[in-house]
Amino acid sequence: MTAYLPQTWEHQLLLMAEEAQDTRSDHAFGHHHTNHGTVAAAYAHCADITRQNSKTFYLASALLPPEKRRAARALYALCRVTDNIVDCPEDGVDTLSTLEAWRERVREADTCDTDPILAAWADARHRFAIPPGYVDQLIDGVRRDLTHKRYADFAQLAGYSYGVASTVGLMAMHIVGYSGAEALPYAVRLGVALQVTNILRDVAEDWRFGRVYLPQDELAMYGLSEDDIAAGKVTEAWREFMRFQIARNRLLYKESWEGVATLDPDGRFAITAAGQLYNAILTDIEHHDYDVFSRRAHIGAAGKLARLPQIWWMSVRRAPHTKAGKL
Repeated sequence: MTAYLPQTWEHQLLLMAEEAQDTRSDHAFGHHHTNHGTVAAAYAHCADITRQNSKTFYLASALLPPEKRRAARALYALCRVTDNIVDCPEDGVDTLSTLEAWRERVREADTCDTDPILAAWADARHRFAIPPGYVDQLIDGVRRDLTHKRYADFAQLAGYSYGVASTVGLMAMHIVGYSGAEALPYAVRLGVALQVTNILRDVAEDWRFGRVYLPQDELAMYGLSEDDIAAGKVTEAWREFMRFQIARNRLLYKESWEGVATLDPDGRFAITAAGQLYNAILTDIEHHDYDVFSRRAHIGAAGKLARLPQIWWMSVRRAPHTKAGKL
């Protein structure tokens, strides 16, 4: 374990993952009625939401077998609605009350739900035995955006990233299929890496919403303050800061990639694609001199497609895993 990855925050996140992994819901996994026509329409609705909101997730999920693909897109749609409750609040509505009401609706969802996202989610949750504790942790993570606008250090930021991203990866792990508990640390790391990539990409947008996710102690370490973010200028101090952030994040991607072999073979290409396409955003930031103020880093459709052969080769190179990666 290198100095980039303190064992303290990783260990705490793994404990949270294990706690949620042990949750079960009689409602979710008990008697299950399915109206196949209604559920098919619900899954199609979730696919539309995924296609409209995340081209990367839509592409990566397309690499899964049909049943897993549908469930992954139901998961995405569930997460999108949850995020939007906080990020796009309705005027005159108590956001916290809305979020908690949504939590209860998710818990009680079944395939006859009038909300197609909840109907599809209920079916996916049942088919893939997804522990409901992960959804609760996801909603807790999203809820933090109502009260937390700053993070003192990377440990705090990793905790937030676990709530809003690693939980999604852990649910996706159940959909894809995995070998056992040894897969959990890799899903946790990948979720943190994906969320920190979002944060590095969206510095300017988050600033406009009054949020600074970048660790305060590390900004200070490089002689930076929020005034520098407000100014939106790429200085040498900013370059050095971003080099440090990207190096740590790349290490997280590298270590999470080792866990691909713990996944079912028909899901390895999709998960590798999700990670590597997001990892490529870091390269785009570098190629534009770490300017995340005047542009939003991205990989175009042609760039994503061009990377797929290499990503496929990476996914099939993973040998069967025999020893768990420790946090």
